[in-house]
Amino acid sequence: MACEIHEGDIGTTLTVTVTDCGTTLDISTATSLSIFIKKPDGTLLTRTGIFTTDGTDGKIYYVTVAGDTDVAGTYKIQGRVTFPSTASYYTSSATFHVECNL
Repeated sequence: MACEIHEGDIGTTLTVTVTDCGTTLDISTATSLSIFIKKPDGTLLTRTGIFTTDGTDGKIYYVTVAGDTDVAGTYKIQGRVTFPSTASYYTSSATFHVECNL
């Protein structure tokens, strides 16, 4: 993530890592990659994640578009991957702050 995110920023990369008991999972065979973003006003966004590499590093990312960071405050983020076997893994949730503009 960027070191500082502001209201209305477009093009900010948000990254999550899928782990199990502290070990990074190889998610290269996942059939669905999702990133959930909860805004300070409670709005929940569901976005399609993208592998940062080939999935063996357990990381997925999403690049923000207009409307994603239109409210200043503390956001929550969480990822989910689903495998062909119907197994799904969620990442731990994390927070990030979106700063006000003048």
